[in-house]
Amino acid sequence: MRVGRRPVATVKLVGLVLTAGVLVAALLLPLVGGLGLATNRASDLVEQTSGELAKADLPLMTTVLDNAGTPIAYFYDQYRLPTPSEQISKAMKVALVSVEDKRFYEHNGVDPKGIGRALVKGSSGDGMTQGASTLTQQYIKNYLVYAIGNGDRESFKKATKQTPGRKLKEARIALDLEQRLTQEAGGDKRRAKDQILTSYLNIVPFGNSIFGVGAAARTYFNTTPDKLTVPQAALLVALANKPILLDPGESRDEAKKRRNTLIDTMQANGAFGEDKAKAEQDANRYKESDLGVTDKVTRPQSGCIGAGNLPVDGYFCSYLFDYLQKSGLPKDRIMRGGLTIKTTLDRRANDAAHQAAARQAPPDTAEGIANAMAVVQPGGERHKVIALAANKEFGNEAGQSAWELPSMVTNFGAGSIYKVFTSAAALEQHASGILQQLDNPQEHVSSVFKNGTRPYKVTNFGHYPDKMTMQDALAQSPNTAFIKLEEKVGVRAAVDMAAKLGMRETTQYKAPGQDTPLGERFKRDNSGSFTLGPDATSVLELANVAATLMSGGKWCPPTPVVQVLDRDNRPVQLNEPACEQVVPTELANTLVQGMSKDDKPGGTSSGAAGAAGWDRPILGKTGTTETSQSVAFMAATPQYAGAVMTFSDGGNPQTICPGPLRLCGNRSQGGVTGGHVAAPTWFDAMKVIHQGLPVQQLPPADPRYS
Repeated sequence: MRVGRRPVATVKLVGLVLTAGVLVAALLLPLVGGLGLATNRASDLVEQTSGELAKADLPLMTTVLDNAGTPIAYFYDQYRLPTPSEQISKAMKVALVSVEDKRFYEHNGVDPKGIGRALVKGSSGDGMTQGASTLTQQYIKNYLVYAIGNGDRESFKKATKQTPGRKLKEARIALDLEQRLTQEAGGDKRRAKDQILTSYLNIVPFGNSIFGVGAAARTYFNTTPDKLTVPQAALLVALANKPILLDPGESRDEAKKRRNTLIDTMQANGAFGEDKAKAEQDANRYKESDLGVTDKVTRPQSGCIGAGNLPVDGYFCSYLFDYLQKSGLPKDRIMRGGLTIKTTLDRRANDAAHQAAARQAPPDTAEGIANAMAVVQPGGERHKVIALAANKEFGNEAGQSAWELPSMVTNFGAGSIYKVFTSAAALEQHASGILQQLDNPQEHVSSVFKNGTRPYKVTNFGHYPDKMTMQDALAQSPNTAFIKLEEKVGVRAAVDMAAKLGMRETTQYKAPGQDTPLGERFKRDNSGSFTLGPDATSVLELANVAATLMSGGKWCPPTPVVQVLDRDNRPVQLNEPACEQVVPTELANTLVQGMSKDDKPGGTSSGAAGAAGWDRPILGKTGTTETSQSVAFMAATPQYAGAVMTFSDGGNPQTICPGPLRLCGNRSQGGVTGGHVAAPTWFDAMKVIHQGLPVQQLPPADPRYS
């Protein structure tokens, strides 16, 4: 066996000799110009890299705050709490140096004696080469893997490739870095060394997605880095760079054994003083101490799914994450930039919306039914999203949903709420006013719209007068009056009005199997059913439509963001769409008055308003699709606009039936309406949200649109 092993050992020894040769050459070559490297460009690369290392912007955790400044979520790839040198205990620094690089304060970044030790170890054929890497070189490798790279296997492979070329480059960077930092420290080499040591302790992985001594101290010992003791420091050094081999939360005996081995190394390297008897006594005392790791190794949850209030706030969090990317903030910067994101989320409002949605559609009994609500604050400069909630909690567990129910474009319609867009188009064209009479036959066969190759026939559900004002028709919601009105204004005008007022993603939505956006399909097919709202809808966009009307016709993007700050508390500019005056203020105000009777006697939401004891003026409109697979309610006061949509969100959509709320197959009659589920949810939530606010009147109508 000895004969068989000798060639292997010899080859490894030769390899180490070659590596040692190039590293020694790096030590001997001057650090100016391009000498010793292939080109001046290579020398520039070394200087550039060492410059980046000196600045060392590490990946940091992004914190998301609600509108009161309370954290609601965190985004990160690496959980790290950056810690300055003065806040790291001496025990931690001594432990690291004595175990990993006892000549750290003597060498200039590359240690010839360490190379010699590696040669001796390598000659035995055991492949141990770590003695050749100083802490400075280890810092460089960690920076390349976890700061420049993504910490994945490929990044690690590139940064640790065992070739003379890579080792030479690493050595030159280490030498250049130490020289650069020493110069910046006014020639104080020890101060420069402490900066490298601090940088190392802030970047190194400690397992469980924990990076840096600050996060490690908090996670494993529930303490701060300045309070780390010798035994704690020894355990963290055991974890540093090798966390996958040791999990102190799971393998405590193995962790303690490894910690004690490192304490012995610290003693042997003089970490406990020159008095051998006392040093041995101290070492034994440290080794006898309890491991001290917290019972459960935990860290903040990254992302929108997790514990705390995320099951309720997760819908808002998920919308925020998507919105930031659409507004020009790359995902990588969100996950690694150490941003502080101040949001518009009102936790009290969001809780109220969730509770109201769950009361009307209990997730444990109303299986397969989603009840989603969005609340937006009207305004001439911003439309702040203050709540996005649903009856189901946000998550991947049973009974939860990871779909963005309140903000996504669902495949379900909002029903008669779309009559608002036909009405707005009619006001814009002066084809009618809110107090003008609309023809309202019980049945109407359109000569303008087709149902495939057949005439388009529409019937009213219930009995209505033959003529009604637009205001009364919006409150009572007959079908034929609005189909006839749509014949006057045209489908194109109604669709364009929907987009202008806020249904922008909805009208651009492409349903599964469709290549044409939804709005274009209605225009192309001249589909009169648009005003009856049979197709895909976003609840958030419905809420923003109400906000647009209540803002005097000023559309603004529904924003979840107040401000984004970078790691240095400097504002980060987002690329958000500008607000637009989409219809005249007088038209918007008049339509608000036109929608002001929905909660009054005879209106489709009057029962829900009465049951809630509602006493504030609103604009409102309910909606019910033909087979009651979805129902909705959109309404607003001058302070808050909101929308609720209840829909069958399972793989097999069915009619939603009342008493108790349930899916009940496919029926043409007997299903719920917008006044039964969606409106009660709105009033229930909004009573809480409006508590303490003064009652505000709706803006007056303008005679030109009346």
